Amino acid sequence: MDYDVLVLGGGIIGCAVAYELSKYNLNIAVIEKDFDIADDISFANTAIVYDGVEAKDDLMSRLEHMGNGMLEDITKKFNVPFKRIGSLRIAETEESIKKIEAMYNVAKSRGIENIHLIDDKDIYDIEPNLKSNVKKAIYSTNTAVVRPYDLAIAYGEVAFDNGVSFRLEEIVIDIQRIAKGFKVTTNKNKFTCRVVINTIPGDNYTIDNNKVNIDKQGKTVHYLLVEDKSNDKLTNIVTKVNAGEGFIIQTPTLNGQTLIGVNSKECLNFNGVIKKSSELMPEIDRKNIDNIFYDDYNKEGMIIDDSQIEKGYIKVTGKHYAEVTIAPAISNLICETIVENLNCALDKNFVDKRRDSYRFKSLSKKERNDLISLDDRYGKIVCLCNQVSEGEIVDCIRRPLGARTVEGVKRRTGATFGKCHGSYCISKIINILARETGKKPTEIVEDSKNSKVLVSRIKEFNEV
Repeated sequence: MDYDVLVLGGGIIGCAVAYELSKYNLNIAVIEKDFDIADDISFANTAIVYDGVEAKDDLMSRLEHMGNGMLEDITKKFNVPFKRIGSLRIAETEESIKKIEAMYNVAKSRGIENIHLIDDKDIYDIEPNLKSNVKKAIYSTNTAVVRPYDLAIAYGEVAFDNGVSFRLEEIVIDIQRIAKGFKVTTNKNKFTCRVVINTIPGDNYTIDNNKVNIDKQGKTVHYLLVEDKSNDKLTNIVTKVNAGEGFIIQTPTLNGQTLIGVNSKECLNFNGVIKKSSELMPEIDRKNIDNIFYDDYNKEGMIIDDSQIEKGYIKVTGKHYAEVTIAPAISNLICETIVENLNCALDKNFVDKRRDSYRFKSLSKKERNDLISLDDRYGKIVCLCNQVSEGEIVDCIRRPLGARTVEGVKRRTGATFGKCHGSYCISKIINILARETGKKPTEIVEDSKNSKVLVSRIKEFNEV
């Protein structure tokens, strides 16, 4: 056998599973089709850590609640930004009041603690800057915000340092059962293994005789990233619950900005998104909007199929809006099952620590000077908007599973996500990437094979 375990898909669940399994004496590989792991995570590097209150499905609620309780310790261990803040699900109409009352009763029957059904007076005591005419709300102290891309990268880095092989730019073509395991065929290789954990959403292969069809209830959420420097901005996650399926959500980010999401049945343009957002943030000004983008809101669309677990095959199908929250819980459950089936022992040499990294912007003046004295590249600011230094960019390229694309650098460091959107620093990032990877600037790509940033040089010289 080439491997004991093959994990298909390098998203946050695939990386979390690889990390958990790397604690044991197993030969593991992760196969990912993209240039980088966690490439499907939203551009807004802030995700809500849910507590299971809003989930309609009991299993998803339990997974959310379990993951919520695990993430604080995991992020602390990996030095990933995480902040536990309160959340309010607010209702302004009689129809929406009935909806949150039903949600609250279901949550209490599931045994979820630290949640309260409160009236308008208590709501404004908790969130005095709320401008909506709220009548009732569910208040939870369980919820948090986390940087999902940082978390996925941390999972991957620690797994890599503990011997997991990451095979990037390989597309899985088929999975077949053989006498003593499985054969996985990619566009580059053929591998044999004892166990396959398939986390690629939506794909079916020869082994999938009973194809699982996900009821895709995904909708588009329009997001505005707002530079809100006012003293009366909201400090809690606030979700305006409508009588129908739509909602408006506002959350503080870990970078000090405000993220507003609008989920609506209507087809909205930019002005329509701003108009809807003003229901929660009346003072919103388009001049303060740093970015606008959209993402899929996948609702109740994930199935963990372990019907063939005794044969060594687990399939995690679909996508879910709380994927970041449930990733630790799913990876733990899968790992326990695999370890029991393979009867393997813990790896005595396992190192449960991520290599140190530095965010120049968040360091004190003394810490900055000490760092610059060790490596003067930390004193050269490449991204003025977010104060990202050359040292950080070089480090993110040289780290385990280091960045090889402009997108990889942007997500790891936050460069180009400022007011100028990279107009000042993009050329410098390309040159640093070219220098560190031994490529020409014209060979550097944005995110994938066919996304070269520079088509060609204006003029080539044989000699200067």
